[in-house]
Amino acid sequence: MHEVKVYDSSGKLKKVISVKALTKRSDQQINSPSLYIKKGRKAKPSVKVLDNKDLKSAQAQ
Repeated sequence: MHEVKVYDSSGKLKKVISVKALTKRSDQQINSPSLYIKKGRKAKPSVKVLDNKDLKSAQAQ
């Protein structure tokens, strides 16, 4: 793993994130991934839900 350099829109260096900080964040993410889930995203259902029309047409076949 390498250090990360963060630049602003004008190209000036804002900060450097050390390898130690990246490793610490990685360990935290493994232990509790819910802390790093982006807000506003809806989970996709793993099973397709059929509405009444699809259910009736599936039963007719």
